[in-house]
Amino acid sequence: MMEDKLSEYKVECKKLFKQIDFPDDRKKKKGKTLYQCDICKKTFTLKFNLTAHKSIHTGERPYQCDICGKSFPVNCHLTRHKRLHTDDKPYRCDICGMSFFIGSQLTKHIRTHTGERPYHCGICGKSFSLSSTLYEHKRIHTDERPYLCDICGRSFSRKYCLTSHKRRHTGEKPHNCDICGKSFTGGSYLTTHKRIHTGERPFHCEICGKAFSASSTLTIHKRIHTGERPFHCDICDKAFSRSSDLGKHKHLHIDERPYHCDICGKSFIGSSYLIIHKRVHTGERPYHCDICGKAFTQKGGLTRHIRTHTDQ
Repeated sequence: MMEDKLSEYKVECKKLFKQIDFPDDRKKKKGKTLYQCDICKKTFTLKFNLTAHKSIHTGERPYQCDICGKSFPVNCHLTRHKRLHTDDKPYRCDICGMSFFIGSQLTKHIRTHTGERPYHCGICGKSFSLSSTLYEHKRIHTDERPYLCDICGRSFSRKYCLTSHKRRHTGEKPHNCDICGKSFTGGSYLTTHKRIHTGERPFHCEICGKAFSASSTLTIHKRIHTGERPFHCDICDKAFSRSSDLGKHKHLHIDERPYHCDICGKSFIGSSYLIIHKRVHTGERPYHCDICGKAFTQKGGLTRHIRTHTDQ
């Protein structure tokens, strides 16, 4: 029916076009045109993405922000960056009204409403809402950590994890909460933190119904149901459900305690232990009981306390 409808509008095109030869970096694969990096041979479906990628090798960033001086390999990255200064969020969700700086953020967000996860891992079958997340996930299987900290030598599977990590060395916390003033090394940490104030828990476990403020917390939680422990110690082969637990465990083998308290000098195997310890000095008790108002230094203390009210 639709084809019949369209056939009414068929016309003969007599326009002529000049034949051109495609550049050497263009290749064909399964009917798709691919652009290949002549340095590392990585391929892209868009030449724009190849141009942006090549800046990794050349270091070229010709587009500079006239507000903060930050440079970018392509002009659209600069345009997108400037929205951070102007707070321009032109991409709006029709479902909940939330706005975003770039279209890909909106696409990712909409999938939290629809539950769509079109990208599947061929190794473990896990699904993802973004192809970039699948690409990063595969590094769990390969143990690839291409992003190296030039200060302490620690390596990461994701670039933003390295960026956020480096701020621990510099003390930089550029992302500030406009409600309580608390600062964070990464924007994603700020987004998750704000949900403490709003009470928002958009990530739901389809097995038990429990809700979480961060997708990463939901992912870790699901391993309680599946028994999955994807992080293995290469020394004793012990397995863990979280990479941070594996990191702490490895320090036990070498008796390393790299996280030091700058107040009393005490050392710890994990940064989370150091954060909790510092509350002894600062008196901070961030976990509050909604029933009686009592405050605690650790979430576990609050959980145990709440049971005294509910008799569970």
